[in-house]
Amino acid sequence: MIFNYLRVSTIDQNTERQLLNIPCDREYVDKASGKDMDRQNFKLMMDNLRAGDLVNVHSLDRVGRNTADILELVKQIKSKGCSIKFHKEGLVFDGTKSDLYSDLMLTILAAFSQFERNIILERQREGIAIAKAKGKYKGRKPKLTSGQLEAMKSDFEAGIPKTKIAEKYGVTRSYVYQLVKEVYLIN
Repeated sequence: MIFNYLRVSTIDQNTERQLLNIPCDREYVDKASGKDMDRQNFKLMMDNLRAGDLVNVHSLDRVGRNTADILELVKQIKSKGCSIKFHKEGLVFDGTKSDLYSDLMLTILAAFSQFERNIILERQREGIAIAKAKGKYKGRKPKLTSGQLEAMKSDFEAGIPKTKIAEKYGVTRSYVYQLVKEVYLIN
């Protein structure tokens, strides 16, 4: 069987530019960050793979954000006796045979992909620092109002389980601890 795997980082993005006119038997689409290796449809595809199957992917960065993750995913697919083809890079990895040149190219291109991502993040941090210095960057809008923060602090002091507090306010447990800590520091 031929599987096409498509991924974008957010639900607002679309996959239209990926794998144009590449026929397949099944298509799997994830709308999740590449740094998150716990992607529902990727896992489903991996569970459905059988020896001899082919996985088409638009580019390396669609399966992972760092070298180790990309190498591991290709290794998993090959270990099932399947092949994976990265169309943008023109690389094919066949699980039925060893190709040292392709393995070397995968390692190099995955490292460049990770490097490129790190450069983008560094530029973003620099841009935010400059905007903050000019007073133009205010950060993300607070998720909770000051009243909700006070109510959360009261719930916290009353000994209500942190999981219940997190559910009540629609945040994570670690966010509860972080916000309560900030409230205590402010007051």
